[in-house]
Amino acid sequence: MSNEPVQEGRPTRADGLHIETRLLHAGAPAPVDGRAGPVNVPVVRTSTVRFPNTATQAALGASRAAGVPVATYGRHGMDTHRALEAAVATLEGGHRALLAPSGLSAITLVLLATLAAGDHALVSDSVYAPLRKVDRTLLQRYGVDVEYFSPARDDLEARIRPNTRLLYLESPSSLLYEVLDLPALAAIARRHDVVVAVDNTWSGGLYHQPLALGANISVQAATKYLGGHSDAMLGVVTVDSPELARRVGAIHDALGLSVSADEAYLVLRGLRTLDVRLARHQRNATEVARYLARHAEVARVYYPALPEDPGHALWRRDFSGASGLVSFAFRDGAARNAADFIDGLRHFAIGASWGGYESLALEAAPERLSEHSYWDGRGPVVRLHIGLEHPQDLIADLEQAFEALARTVRRTA
Repeated sequence: MSNEPVQEGRPTRADGLHIETRLLHAGAPAPVDGRAGPVNVPVVRTSTVRFPNTATQAALGASRAAGVPVATYGRHGMDTHRALEAAVATLEGGHRALLAPSGLSAITLVLLATLAAGDHALVSDSVYAPLRKVDRTLLQRYGVDVEYFSPARDDLEARIRPNTRLLYLESPSSLLYEVLDLPALAAIARRHDVVVAVDNTWSGGLYHQPLALGANISVQAATKYLGGHSDAMLGVVTVDSPELARRVGAIHDALGLSVSADEAYLVLRGLRTLDVRLARHQRNATEVARYLARHAEVARVYYPALPEDPGHALWRRDFSGASGLVSFAFRDGAARNAADFIDGLRHFAIGASWGGYESLALEAAPERLSEHSYWDGRGPVVRLHIGLEHPQDLIADLEQAFEALARTVRRTA
């Protein structure tokens, strides 16, 4: 298998332009009457929006009430926010994108916009773990019934109830990267008028198009690959229709969600280089994953771009590339091995996030893995984010950590 993406690119609109081209120009400032202007949309900060007259104020207020993304107050955002929303909507192939202060707040926004007291939601059991906290602390309190299930093993049709309103998925899944058959799952949900939402953070929106495959909503933690530099916190929700834009927009407004212009600018700037950064993440991660797959101390590598991964066929069908996330399970199940191994790394920082230029290592918490039906019980599991360093330097670092761990095990045996 090549280290390059499965496809060089793909046209996404009737104009025939590839997404890589559209991504550089979406949301860019338009030339004004031949005057010189900036390449990037400036950072536009404000708390108060001034109107030239009351008629304009009333007209913009009516437009906003109808779901048009215009600002009547500072927290609604200005030019910088509109540019980022337009760029993400283009990336995801959606009708509208709405910004949130973090990935988790974007997830919460989707849940609150699609569910009400007495409703039932089906959620894939290997989703981003904090969603379960939103369920326990918020949804249960307001009478929403969330059921976790295995999309690969359970009969989705049999689990849908008359009051099921949402199917929430993540593909590839958190920690172990299980790839779901999204077109099949979405087709079942749509037959029952169930909204389908997908966490698309793993692909950065570039290598996977959930809305084109049948989903109604795509969610990303823009903190990760869209920003790309580990210096911004932001989430984004992209919807496929004006009706969902109105529903999600109404809850967004009611919650008072607001994103600073500076954060929006950082993510918009990062988004312009998403294609070249992800290509490098993929090349590096594929090389590291192959090294790990050959290592005697590794029981299993979780990376769908590897031909031996159980989700590889679905990944080749529905994705055009892979990101920098690689997890592996130790052959020796001693829990201490993972911590000693991570502590011995020199070029991998220890951190809970990912998607920036740097490499990271983290032990997957056993209590989180136990929630995933995809997990086969092997462990411990280490999650790596493979950054933009030279892959041979990263492999050499992993190798010396394995060797140091082996010496420690021999001494304590």
